[in-house]
Amino acid sequence: MAIRSLQRSKLWSESNWLVASLRLVLIVYSLSFFVDSTSDRSNMVRLTLSSKAKDRGAFCLDGSLPGYHFHKGSGSGSKSWLLFLEGGGWCDTIESCSSRAMTSLGSSNYFKHEVAFLGVLSSDPSQNPDFFNWNRVNIRYCDGASFAGHPEAEFKNETQLFFRGQLIWEAIMDELLSMGMSHAKQAILTGCSAGGLATLIHCDYFRDHLPKDASVKCVSDGGFFLNVPDVLGNPTMESFYHDVVTLQGVDKSLDQNCVAKTEPSKCMFPQEFLKNIRTPVFLVNAAYDFWQIQNVLVPNSADPDKRWAMCKLNIQNCDASQMKVLHGFRSSLMDAIGGFHQSKDGGMFINSCNSHCQTSITESWHSPTSTRIENKTIAESVGDWYFNRKQVKLIDCPYPCNTSC
Repeated sequence: MAIRSLQRSKLWSESNWLVASLRLVLIVYSLSFFVDSTSDRSNMVRLTLSSKAKDRGAFCLDGSLPGYHFHKGSGSGSKSWLLFLEGGGWCDTIESCSSRAMTSLGSSNYFKHEVAFLGVLSSDPSQNPDFFNWNRVNIRYCDGASFAGHPEAEFKNETQLFFRGQLIWEAIMDELLSMGMSHAKQAILTGCSAGGLATLIHCDYFRDHLPKDASVKCVSDGGFFLNVPDVLGNPTMESFYHDVVTLQGVDKSLDQNCVAKTEPSKCMFPQEFLKNIRTPVFLVNAAYDFWQIQNVLVPNSADPDKRWAMCKLNIQNCDASQMKVLHGFRSSLMDAIGGFHQSKDGGMFINSCNSHCQTSITESWHSPTSTRIENKTIAESVGDWYFNRKQVKLIDCPYPCNTSC
């Protein structure tokens, strides 16, 4: 955070008091910044580049090594593991993947060496009451296909990019298993956005590689992407997923029962394969997910005159006709999760907020100002479900009834 420099006073008289006052403000501000930075240091966790990735041929888009941040568990959480898969969209063309390869979403050369562990990754019991002392891992996202690309696609597309998301997932899993996860008693795979989708794609793999007597479950945050037409009636998201799957060979990582019955790219949509997942799943989703509103329902291509511009920025700016469309989007979500709602082992927290990725942020995961349904935060709801304290199937009323958003 930059501190603006203070202009020097040309006059010593009355302006002297102004300068003295400003200097005092600057000192106080600097001290508060130092304190904040020091307190944040306790949440910072260092980057580790995978030691098994090179031998497995598991590389980011640009050929650099993938990585993760690991915070060791303690006490009652020493044999419990929580893996968080980062999100960050996808790339569907050689050009977009090449651009991505020059960022932290495609190259570990741009990874931050330390990241803050907040929300579901926090070590503060007041912010993360059920999982604060578990072994917690933030797995960095650098492949552009929800950890599901395959190298065969590189040769087919004659590119120097590396489509190795599946190998990244397997290499880091092997590494964590060798670090003690193979003896886990409790485990959760989670992630947000593209990482939330990856959580669902890899949920059973995660379960199958842990001890049979371990309690293993998956929590997908903001990963239930809908296969709905945009406001002009175009299949924008379906076409996009088709290009991602075709470019990076993702079909081999998708549910094979689904792939055998339909066009493979449709199996990127959770509504098509969620019923086939054997491991218990919890869905955290905003019914008015702002990422999906901006990119699935009203992409720029479907709004050439920018009529939706203000509404896309903030749901409070939407007019009556736009809200009708957004309520319809919520109804599509309700229809898509209808069967899952009947699942005995599944859980959900579907709030009516205009947000995206809620588990990795303290304010939305568990804080005095967090969104609540039936007076429960997301953290409390996930904890109740994971530890079988109660069944959790929480669905909010339509916007704007929930004032905690």
